[in-house]
Amino acid sequence: MSGVNEPITRRSRWTVRVAPAIGLYFLAPLVAEFLMGNVPITHLYALLALAPLYGGGALLIREIARRTGRGWPTMLTWALAYGMFEEALVTQTLWNPNWGNTRILDYGFVPELGTAPPWMMFMVGVHTVFSISVPIAIVETLAGPRRTTPWLGKVGLGVTTALFVVIVGFSIFGTIWAIGNFASAPQLVGAGVVIVVIVALGWRFGRPAPLAGARPQAAGNAPSPWFVGGFALVAGATFVLLYATDPRGLSPWLAAAIPIPAWLSVVIYLALFAVVLTLMARWSHRAGWSDAHRLALAGGALLTYAWHSFPWQSIAPASPAVDLAGNTLFTAGAVALLVVTALRLRRDGRSYE
Repeated sequence: MSGVNEPITRRSRWTVRVAPAIGLYFLAPLVAEFLMGNVPITHLYALLALAPLYGGGALLIREIARRTGRGWPTMLTWALAYGMFEEALVTQTLWNPNWGNTRILDYGFVPELGTAPPWMMFMVGVHTVFSISVPIAIVETLAGPRRTTPWLGKVGLGVTTALFVVIVGFSIFGTIWAIGNFASAPQLVGAGVVIVVIVALGWRFGRPAPLAGARPQAAGNAPSPWFVGGFALVAGATFVLLYATDPRGLSPWLAAAIPIPAWLSVVIYLALFAVVLTLMARWSHRAGWSDAHRLALAGGALLTYAWHSFPWQSIAPASPAVDLAGNTLFTAGAVALLVVTALRLRRDGRSYE
């Protein structure tokens, strides 16, 4: 009898071990495109192509960082590199003045760079926070005691890498075939150099501490998770409302949200990034910082995308009723996910209060 049950037990253990990896693989594209409101629910089949790109990217960043003993400084930095990689080399939105017929580079276009810094700040920030970091934070919290351990073996890591490379290749080919190559050689080389430098910085920033658990503590206690979540909501709202151009009517409220000169929006973006990173670094080194705080940061960002989806116009054709239904469903799913994750924390004794 034990011989009959043994394969089932092994299969069950394998499923439990890779479940977080599978969850991250599909959560990343769901947040990046569907919860944002960029892709309507009628195009859910696109998840098959988006998962290897977003999910593969998030999973590779997370696995390599955790396998080498690195943590959030590395993952955040590599998420930034991912954003540059996707927008500069894969989709080339940083160089295409009429991507999706939206005239996205008109606001703050700099001829010498061949791009618009406000759009660069917006898109790279979108991928750094929402596409990569938020899904990793939520799934790691759900993983409980396996939060910082590798989830994939060599085979799984190899398959994930292969699928990522294949979808990137198809995406680049599709971009060039459909709309042409908008990036010049200097732009591609420059972007490539920037990406390599960011990756190298992430590797250096996240060097493992010489002694496990020897993280220096800052004075004072960490603020409550509820305060941290509220801060994330305010920072997220500032981020999405700051992109003040509205070339195609993507969102009726964006052009009037914070109507400021493009150069000033860049300054505010940089200041916002600096404030958020500084506070995160300080809070995370104070006594009492926990998984609940990480969930609060991710939750605030996730809810930002949820409310953002309703006025945002999807890039694929869909009726207002379909858009509303899809946005409502994905928002409900996001709220449910946060509730389940918070309950998991409480069940494990890592209370949200």
